[in-house]
Amino acid sequence: MLDVRRLHLLRELDRRGTIAAVAEALTFTASAVSQQLGVLEREAGVALLERSGRRVILTPAGRSLVAHADAVLQRLELAVAELAGARDGIGGPLRIGTFPSGGHTIVPAALAELAQRHPALEPMVQEIDSARVSDGLRAGELDVALVHDYDFVPASPDTTVDEVPLLDEPMYLVTNTATKNTGRSDTLAELLGPYAEAPWITARDGTTGHAMAVRACQSAGFQPRIRHQVNDFRTVLALAATGQGAGFVPEMATAHGPAGVVLTKLPLFRRSKVAFRAGGGTHPAIAAFVAAARAAVSSMIGSGLDEKTAMRHADSVRALLEQGAETAPDAPACSVLAPHDAVTGGNAPGGSPQASRPSSR
Repeated sequence: MLDVRRLHLLRELDRRGTIAAVAEALTFTASAVSQQLGVLEREAGVALLERSGRRVILTPAGRSLVAHADAVLQRLELAVAELAGARDGIGGPLRIGTFPSGGHTIVPAALAELAQRHPALEPMVQEIDSARVSDGLRAGELDVALVHDYDFVPASPDTTVDEVPLLDEPMYLVTNTATKNTGRSDTLAELLGPYAEAPWITARDGTTGHAMAVRACQSAGFQPRIRHQVNDFRTVLALAATGQGAGFVPEMATAHGPAGVVLTKLPLFRRSKVAFRAGGGTHPAIAAFVAAARAAVSSMIGSGLDEKTAMRHADSVRALLEQGAETAPDAPACSVLAPHDAVTGGNAPGGSPQASRPSSR
């Protein structure tokens, strides 16, 4: 019979591309990963890997097996969620990832909600770019995360992660009064065009926010001249207010802009979601966080997001209810388990299942 832990390693190799990357992500040695993949090949009875220079690539049989591994690991997540529902109370660690602006808006309010409803739950938050969340979820570093994507930078399909919608919000061009665009245009090219020669403030290279900014400017007919790269929208607002350049911020970040800043709504949107391992959405702790995040967004809407954003949020709420994401305050549950915990004896998140790993490090 094929070993589930080795299937997990094969899937990680398919996603990460090298044995070294798999070893680093899962805190194994490269030799241990290579050894266990060799054992999996013997169990399968066919070649799953082949060398291509210094890289190892999957054979057609290997890629086919990865698809089955996705299904197997999803079923294990469903089993863990079902078992969690049979226990009393929601408690233990919950590892939460978030993008920076979500970390100082949605997350604090969500944690306050969780503390009130589920005091035994132990949330642990780490800031992470949305592009890295999938890796963090699969590796068991995260249980749930706030993620986002943008127009021009849609999220890539990922069968290992499930998402529920949370909030759609418009993006704003941020400048200062000295460079205000006084026209009444409403197309992206007309709104951004006057700033083709201006310096720009973007997120750091390699992030979805950076890619969105560059592609939005390119769609308006110019390549942005990037002067500053910062990931915190509050810093973008502060720099723009002092004439350091033009930038983009989502509506969520506009509530407390500094004096001297000019905000122009754009026909460009950011979509925020809650992500978790495929099959894990019915876990009571995950569902509790989704409900708390939704409550936090509802509170934000009540304090000033515009009517169209509120309507999009209402659509998101309906989608959440259709997917059964909401949980009652006293719903039974337990702490969330990472994939390797689910298949090696049930260590709690943050634990140290050393003895059950494929090989010593």
